Amino acid sequence: MAEQNKENMMEKIVSLCKRRGFVFPTSEIYGGFANSYSYGPYGTELKNNIKKMWWKKFVQKRPDIVGMDGPILLNPKTWEASGHTEGFNDAMVDCKNCKRRYRADHLVKELTEEDMEGELERMTKTLQSGLKCPECGKSDWTEVRKMSQMFKTEMNGFDGSVYLRPETAGAIFSDFKNIVDSVRVKVPFGIAQIGKAFRNEIVARNFIFRIREFEQMEIEYFIEPETEWEPIFEKWLQDQEEFALSIGAKEEDLRRYEHPKAKLSHYSKKTIDIEYNFPFGFGELFGLAHRGDFDLMQHSKFSGQKLEYFDPVKNQWYVPHVLEPTVGLDRLILTAICAGYAEEKLENGEERIVLRFPKAVAPIKVAVFPLMKNKPELVDKAKEIFENLSENFMCEFDDNGNVGKRYRRQDEIGTPYCVTVDFESLDDDAVTVRDRDTMKQERIKIAELENYLAKKLSE
Repeated sequence: MAEQNKENMMEKIVSLCKRRGFVFPTSEIYGGFANSYSYGPYGTELKNNIKKMWWKKFVQKRPDIVGMDGPILLNPKTWEASGHTEGFNDAMVDCKNCKRRYRADHLVKELTEEDMEGELERMTKTLQSGLKCPECGKSDWTEVRKMSQMFKTEMNGFDGSVYLRPETAGAIFSDFKNIVDSVRVKVPFGIAQIGKAFRNEIVARNFIFRIREFEQMEIEYFIEPETEWEPIFEKWLQDQEEFALSIGAKEEDLRRYEHPKAKLSHYSKKTIDIEYNFPFGFGELFGLAHRGDFDLMQHSKFSGQKLEYFDPVKNQWYVPHVLEPTVGLDRLILTAICAGYAEEKLENGEERIVLRFPKAVAPIKVAVFPLMKNKPELVDKAKEIFENLSENFMCEFDDNGNVGKRYRRQDEIGTPYCVTVDFESLDDDAVTVRDRDTMKQERIKIAELENYLAKKLSE
């Protein structure tokens, strides 16, 4: 895809998301607010569907994984132990000419990250030696400086800074002992969590791909220190890729990126990102890291509590190692929308935009129409069908505009099936069911409609 086409595609997707109530900039009546977004009615349903799918695959259907829901505000020692308080920083630089702000490491490549202060000095020299601003073409830079990605807040009765969590893993590690003591888990086992995280990004960009308030879906998977971990690691990669495919991503749009050993954290044995080819290029979707025993050892050190597991078979205590599969929910939502978006030219010369969501992902499963809104007998029959179907499916009742326009609107929402009540329905107790993807129409008896849709939606 040409660069210009890619840019146009992203613009179209952003426009569709706002027009159809998926995602839109928040606080627009006040001029917006720092790349913050709200999920509208359809975006909320889409988000909930993906969350349910993830939870079902990685928690509900797995006897070795349990869930938890930790708080956003944790004891600040949590972030001291994890290294976030001192080490969770990005290098920031401003162009003096156009005032554009950048992450310096996005302009100056091949960082070692071993000595932050030394890197800041080196990046400043590199930029000021003539490197041009991508926005205005000038070379007039401020000094590169360090900026914490942690959001600070205050808590009544607590003396000192409190932080909004930058990741969900902190609560999992700090509550490891409670879960081991209260639930009959056996190594290998995992603890899963879905929740908000906050990072004070220097540059939030690419719609909901990189935002400051986001939702993570994360698992800490605990294994024996001496176990053969490579096959387990590979299986996690495959499971993550399978999930991406289940929300509509195509295999050719996925790739793996292994972090070079020189840039791995000192405690990490291996880290691989699964990237998706968005309209703006490949970007990280899933991450998977072997973190060793670093986290539990650090929290044990800072808390003074033993964070160990007793193996009844080996009759010994040990600190488990951990594999960490993680994904951003907002990025999964963007993936589903980008993968599903299509523009089609129909046989009659008309064009339509359609979101070809997998049925499990689609926000609305069935839309119910009366053929005409000014005919009470059709409206009443359609509302009766809507009420019956909505017991088991997320449905929408729509009587606004002609049926053709209603079909186009439901196509843009990604609704798999539309049900139309017409005058014949009053005589033959049947309705017309229209398929989103094929646009073919089929006459189905009202008494058989629920079973028909249940079967179709499960395919």
